Amino acid sequence: MLISEIFHSLQGEGELAGVPSVFVRTAGCNLRCTWCDTPYASWTPEGTQRSVAEVVAEVLRHPARHVVLTGGEPMLAPELPELAAALRAAGKHLTIETAATFAPAGIACDLASLSPKLRNSTPPPAQFGPGWSERHEAARWQPEVVAAWLGEYDCQLKFVVATEDDVAELESLLARLPAPPPRHKVLLMPEGTTPDTLAVRTAWLVGLCRDRGYRFAPRLHIAWFGNKRGV
Repeated sequence: MLISEIFHSLQGEGELAGVPSVFVRTAGCNLRCTWCDTPYASWTPEGTQRSVAEVVAEVLRHPARHVVLTGGEPMLAPELPELAAALRAAGKHLTIETAATFAPAGIACDLASLSPKLRNSTPPPAQFGPGWSERHEAARWQPEVVAAWLGEYDCQLKFVVATEDDVAELESLLARLPAPPPRHKVLLMPEGTTPDTLAVRTAWLVGLCRDRGYRFAPRLHIAWFGNKRGV
């Protein structure tokens, strides 16, 4: 499988923020988010071909019990179910970070971190060339896939938010699910890769989360390390 990077750090987002974890980042993605902060694993995938055994061995060199399978889009990797099963057998707690465009199909997972994309993610036609805007827009929200994950796993549903219009959109999408998650399991994360941008969006999003019952999700790794790889 094509692996972009493996590193030991603290989780910076979501319910397990602050927990020491090993991150396994696969390369390749079926979406083209205009604001993607990992283009090296998505737009122009970079990495090294590694066997499942090699990945497990590297993970086990670190003391953390928690492992995050991320990307790109990790569910694209055909070997991911085998890797997840091997890590589960080794006693690891597994979080899978996915845009929820691929069904889980019984994969080993302790926490599914679902991040369906809103309209703010759709790239302009000139950014990636002909067809990508349409393909991204058609694929970014798959309610039946989201429902499958929610029905089978402990999930956090994380949305990247830039404006209040984004909140109106995500509430419309959630209302169409057969069994929407409780609001404390819906995480709203400000879009941005610099402290200044995050601060501006945090200022109004915190109050909105308080008033509507959502969980605010800061991007702590940006504050700790800056926007760079391997952290």
